[in-house]
Amino acid sequence: MSHCPFCKKKIAMSKAFCSRGCKDNYFQLIAIQIPKLFLKRIYQFCTPEEREKEVEEFAARHKWRLDLLKNKLEEEAIAAGFIKDPNKES
Repeated sequence: MSHCPFCKKKIAMSKAFCSRGCKDNYFQLIAIQIPKLFLKRIYQFCTPEEREKEVEEFAARHKWRLDLLKNKLEEEAIAAGFIKDPNKES
């Protein structure tokens, strides 16, 4: 058995993804590129309300799904040290 790269469900070895939706989400997530200056601006200079508005505008401008963009932003912010990893205990 293999696993779907996006949702981690078990799938047959002959399949690459469990569904068409997972395939689309996986490749869109890879396509999302977040400039470091945008990341710095929204986490250092914006309030949470302003940050939400900026992220929504950024998603609409690039025609990306908002939930995928938020997940990618969180990953990048953790890697850059702007926020702490909620899964990692201190």
